[in-house]
Amino acid sequence: MFRRLSLLFLSLLSLVGIAQSELILESINLPLSGGLQSFAHAEYQGKFYLVGGRLDGLHQRQPFASFDAAGHNDEIWVIEPDTGFYKLSLGQLSSSIVDPLKSTNLNYYQEGDYLFLVGGYGISGGSHITHATLTIIDLSQLHNLSSGMSVPTSAIQQISHPDFAVCGGQLERIDSTFYLVGGHEFTGRYNPHNGPSFTQTYTNAVRRFRINGSFPQFQVSWENSISDPQLLHRRDYNVGPEIREDGSFGLIAYSGVFQPNVDLPYLNAVRINSSGATEIPNFNQYYNHYHCANVALYDAQNKAMHNLFFGGIAQYFEQNGVRTQDNNVPFVKTIASVSRDSMGNFWEHKFQAEMPALLGAGSEFFIDPSIPLAAPGIIDYNQLTGDTVFIGYIFGGIESSAANIFLSNTGNESSASSNFFKVSLIKSQLNLGQKELENPKSGFNWQLAPNPGKHAQIWYQEPEQSGVFKLAFRDESGRLISEESWTQMAGQRHRDLDLNDLPKGSYLVELYFNKEFISLQRWIYHGH
Repeated sequence: MFRRLSLLFLSLLSLVGIAQSELILESINLPLSGGLQSFAHAEYQGKFYLVGGRLDGLHQRQPFASFDAAGHNDEIWVIEPDTGFYKLSLGQLSSSIVDPLKSTNLNYYQEGDYLFLVGGYGISGGSHITHATLTIIDLSQLHNLSSGMSVPTSAIQQISHPDFAVCGGQLERIDSTFYLVGGHEFTGRYNPHNGPSFTQTYTNAVRRFRINGSFPQFQVSWENSISDPQLLHRRDYNVGPEIREDGSFGLIAYSGVFQPNVDLPYLNAVRINSSGATEIPNFNQYYNHYHCANVALYDAQNKAMHNLFFGGIAQYFEQNGVRTQDNNVPFVKTIASVSRDSMGNFWEHKFQAEMPALLGAGSEFFIDPSIPLAAPGIIDYNQLTGDTVFIGYIFGGIESSAANIFLSNTGNESSASSNFFKVSLIKSQLNLGQKELENPKSGFNWQLAPNPGKHAQIWYQEPEQSGVFKLAFRDESGRLISEESWTQMAGQRHRDLDLNDLPKGSYLVELYFNKEFISLQRWIYHGH
């Protein structure tokens, strides 16, 4: 991460399909001698493998002290959640292989037996560089190794190419193509004043490639990149998978740093698929701007996506119930979500509960291997059975002693966290399965009348234009019960609704105009 100048109960409010649920973060004691942050990880047959990262906290400002060799993680950590923890040695491998494996901010992706690691910032031959390598680890050859044993050379394949020189991006896959999203190439020693100690080049792109053949003779074939210097000029951020409204698979890049003309995070988010990169319109992400533990859930009943973010660093945080801006971009305790409904509308919600300390930056979420997935990296929410459902773990990251430590950082104000949390979802707390009630957009004042009633008309004031209206009726759990759509001419102000097939009950009714979400109202239907 490059930076400029017990039990915890979390009430999750205002998510479609998972609103007012609770998460339990249960601390698990592991025999750790320290912590780790900004690492890569994989899960194989019940074990979590952690590669690279830093053993210290936030990097210092002085070039001679920043990202020093002592802070590099030169071992592979292995966590067995139910039994313990141990480390594997890299001592039998050549320095050309080890150097990338002990770097920080690697881009990584796991597919079956293999962990793919691209780039990373570290030291090679006494110089600080971004490694131009793809390193592949055969996890099956690590599974039977015990504490202190060496990773064999046969478990590693390495491929070099200039386009792999990326750190602080994200490596994902759509179909059979790998997507190396964003990031930058950083060479030299960090300097907060942009002095002559380093060079830095953002990729401004999604670099795409395929891996052909079989281990240890994998070969790389490159595909056309997706380039956009406005949307893809970002690093040290979160990229999450999504199942789109039409059922296809894609990616979303959330926030990141730094804007080209000001040293502040992005507030927008970008959807990415094989067709390119597009900005999500009419959406700002105010929380969780740097990379932090996050997990995606898909609610197939409502065709809704949710991504939950745990702590980290952000330009905004909540203080005394008011969203507060701090352009020093501090460490935060914020837990928030970004959600998308079936109509493609996005919104963000900040939860009332927070992390127990200034935790989360550079941490990771480990989905438990027993959890059903709707797609790679996405929990299938509708398939979670039982009341209290264990979904995974959070480990590591930076723990800071104060929100803003950068200008006074001597190396003692923060540390790599050894916190290991077991995360469970309590489904019995489900209640309101919708976006928060909000004021309608300007020009849209509407109501269902009578309320309660045995029949209904919709009355509204709309812009002076024709368009397509849609009403979506959902029960209190967020399940879609009925929809009604119609085309209305400019100047018309009401419509009789045909509700003969709608069961009696209390509903949350969403209004859309030309596919844009307007607002939400509660309505009680007494039946026809």
